[in-house]
Amino acid sequence: MSEYAPRFAENRIDFAVLGDLTDQDLKELGVVLGDRRKLLRAIGELREPGPRQFDESAKAATAERRQLTVMFCDIVGSTPLSLRLDPEELAEVIQAYRQHCDGVVRQHDGVVARVVGDGILAYFGYPRAHENDAERALRAALAIAGTKWSALTTVELDVHIGVATGLGIESGRMRGR
Repeated sequence: MSEYAPRFAENRIDFAVLGDLTDQDLKELGVVLGDRRKLLRAIGELREPGPRQFDESAKAATAERRQLTVMFCDIVGSTPLSLRLDPEELAEVIQAYRQHCDGVVRQHDGVVARVVGDGILAYFGYPRAHENDAERALRAALAIAGTKWSALTTVELDVHIGVATGLGIESGRMRGR
């Protein structure tokens, strides 16, 4: 939905006002109906706490530098797919995709940190670090990329996957949801 980025920029819409947008606002910006629904759903999910949130009761704020590998994957062409499939069938496809990706990430000792629509963000090296977290992420990415989706869903899927490794800082104590 990158085609809407210039409209958002022209209207000074950033994360500070994103949560206030309504269906009518998006309509006035020229966002088509299907994309409006996806955006509103994603905005609603942003409001929900993620799988981890800062524990404000933490007394000592400690910072830890650590190597972190992040993997992001999403379905290529999910918008045309949503137009082609019945909504219930699409929900089943997305659910099977999410469950499979989650299983692969866990199998490689990663953690799914966030799911928005068909986008999945996974961490390797947090909360537990291994010397080979980058390798684990790449093995998970290759396993997902090599999936024969038609064996799991009613359609064959193409999946984009990105993997990045770098230093991150964890401050305070984190707790699961």
